[in-house]
Amino acid sequence: MSNLRVRSSGMPLVILFAVVAIADLNAKGLPLAEPAAVGLDGACLSQIDDVVAAGIDEGEMPGCVVCVGRRGKIAMLKAYGNRQVEPEKIEMTVDTVFDMASITKPVATATSVMLLVERGSLKLTDRVAEHLPEFTQNGKDQVTVEDLLLHQSGLTPDNALSDYEDGPEKAIANIYALSLRAEPRTKFMYSDVGFIVLAELIRQRTAQDVHEFSQVNLFRPLGMNETGYLPRQELRERAAVTEQRDGRWMRGEVHDPRAYCLGGVAGHAGLFSTAQDLAVFAQMLLNGGEHNGTRILETDTLNTMTSDFKVSSGIRGLGWDKQTGYSSNKGKGLSERAFGHGGFTGTTFWVDPELDLFVIFLSNRLHPDGKGSVNRLAGRIGTIAADAIER
Repeated sequence: MSNLRVRSSGMPLVILFAVVAIADLNAKGLPLAEPAAVGLDGACLSQIDDVVAAGIDEGEMPGCVVCVGRRGKIAMLKAYGNRQVEPEKIEMTVDTVFDMASITKPVATATSVMLLVERGSLKLTDRVAEHLPEFTQNGKDQVTVEDLLLHQSGLTPDNALSDYEDGPEKAIANIYALSLRAEPRTKFMYSDVGFIVLAELIRQRTAQDVHEFSQVNLFRPLGMNETGYLPRQELRERAAVTEQRDGRWMRGEVHDPRAYCLGGVAGHAGLFSTAQDLAVFAQMLLNGGEHNGTRILETDTLNTMTSDFKVSSGIRGLGWDKQTGYSSNKGKGLSERAFGHGGFTGTTFWVDPELDLFVIFLSNRLHPDGKGSVNRLAGRIGTIAADAIER
């Protein structure tokens, strides 16, 4: 562990960071490399230190982990600030476990759905009601699997939290009884509800919940042993703290209240991970669905998933953001092929096949009082990473 001192707003600020040793990275995932070895300008990347320093100084988050990779290696892996400031300070480390929030949608849920499509268990054109007959209530019979993945089903973004108070089974029944707010395929409305339904589709087609299915078919095969729902105690102990619930600090406990009422396993939120594990997932995506001899998705399936789908407010992939009003955390300089996602807890994950680049930013911006804001900061980091490519 070493300290980097920078100045922000005229005052000294200590940013704690750690760079994991190459041997440890090899054991856990991608190897570490000097930026120049993967075609990145190290001096340019170092500007991220100042951006993060300013963000911490301005109270945008207590700390974060930044991971930038290219050509199958990690060129930057740093932890800054603290993963907890109340009731006591605990410094951030590169192996800190984060609540991924909505990054759950593409990484766990949508990827699982696409695997089922690849296996022939689902079709993107299938009407959801073909598999979940109760979903047909109140005019939802024409909603397709693709509509849910693109957030153009017409479902409300979120239904009332009171719909979840009587347990998971009743909560799903309440969702099935919802009416649409728009006709399918006419309007992009980012919907947590739609991804809760997708998780139910996974359960119906596999007899496994999204937690079990993603563990068996995605994360364990990739060696992502620190990724999943309901993190084990060892991972909870090094998780970044978010806010308080019922008088206790949430650490390794899902922040999203609906996912919490669903038992911590849901299609829209609930996944936990680390920067190093997400780097492996990013590399699998850059490799066309394969990593270290393990194939997760066929390349054609992945290409379909990350293709451009025009929606009413921009361009989406199947489960992925590409260019919409939610893309402020993407950064400038990434290509039109880039895809990614953000999470409410202060997490972003972007992959650019054209630049062979991934940028991961994980923060605890909600700690301690829920007032942090990091989308603009994350976008600046993405811009610096793209600018660092030596052309």
